[in-house]
Amino acid sequence: MTTSLPHIRDGSIKALAVMANTRSAAAPEIPTVDEAGLPGFYVTLWLGLWAPKATPKDVIAKLNSAVVSALADPAVRTRLSDLGMEIFPRDQQTPEALAAFQKAEIEKWWPIIKAAGIKAE
Repeated sequence: MTTSLPHIRDGSIKALAVMANTRSAAAPEIPTVDEAGLPGFYVTLWLGLWAPKATPKDVIAKLNSAVVSALADPAVRTRLSDLGMEIFPRDQQTPEALAAFQKAEIEKWWPIIKAAGIKAE
């Protein structure tokens, strides 16, 4: 959304669907892939913040607290929303939730990557 939304808004491209099971709050007029006739084809782009494995837990907690505070700021939320980004609910803004989400994404995509023979270069 962040790269395509400005082009959708200025009319230089037409959005056919969002690749999610719910419409985007930033562009609720765009149907989901389910509504557009390609049910279940969900692909999400997401961001996370990682630190080296040996980072002390108190440092991780301090970083997480700073990010959670920033994401709670109305100005930050508005700006991210304007860019087409959606902020995960507060209960999903933890290191444990990010680890679980990343694991689920790996389990979802790894068989596809492996079957297609995709390799990092």
